[in-house]
Amino acid sequence: MSRAVRRHPAAAPKERPARQPRVTLGPGGAPRQTRGARAPQEKRPWFRPRVPRFMDDTIAELKKVTWPTWPETRYLSFVVIVVSLAVGITLGLTDVFFNWLIDHLLLK
Repeated sequence: MSRAVRRHPAAAPKERPARQPRVTLGPGGAPRQTRGARAPQEKRPWFRPRVPRFMDDTIAELKKVTWPTWPETRYLSFVVIVVSLAVGITLGLTDVFFNWLIDHLLLK
């Protein structure tokens, strides 16, 4: 452990105060929540299949992704194809050259 770390102990993370839901009046004067915690829901049926936690995490992460638009997808696909062809042609020509070099210089 370095001296700098010993001199400055890690500060505990600050806790945010709990946010109170905003309550407005709905039709008939009944309170209605517009932000914050959701109203309690009915219990789900007992036969609901259990989804593994990693699947829930995966779905949550996929919802956060910024997906490319269709024109971006087409453009980037075109770039990948062109670069792949260029690298393939370069490697192919290099292979042909070295085969020719070995055939004419070493195997004669």
